[in-house]
Amino acid sequence: MGVKGKLIASMEVKCGGHSIHDIFHTNSHHLPNITPSRINHFEIHEGEIGKINSVASWKYIEDGKEMFAKTMLEAIDPQKKSITWKVIGGNLLELYNFFTVISSCEHQWTTFTLVYEKKTEDTPEPLALLGHLIGVTKDVEGHLLKK
Repeated sequence: MGVKGKLIASMEVKCGGHSIHDIFHTNSHHLPNITPSRINHFEIHEGEIGKINSVASWKYIEDGKEMFAKTMLEAIDPQKKSITWKVIGGNLLELYNFFTVISSCEHQWTTFTLVYEKKTEDTPEPLALLGHLIGVTKDVEGHLLKK
């Protein structure tokens, strides 16, 4: 049994959380165009974009290295504008027994919650991924403010 952890980061967004949520929920296939220095590739393997149980893969740059994640969209809460992705494959599962990413976008705030279990006590906290998600959010915000 590994060490369980949870990291939470919130940031204020000028474009409104609902706009950020829309990109993450129904327009995630546009993320490689919106933030190409952070996300290289997005592909749906099963289901449809924005639907529960859909499976997607992501290639992203974290700390200068290309990473891969396969995720399943586990839950959507329209009131809280939250999305829960369960990581089902890729680099994160080399270090963690399970890994879940939750985004919530209420009013002028976007929050990411990472819930995980480390395989060993020496496994680092996923601070680089949290920083990556904050960077993606800033890029999405910049994109939306240009419109």
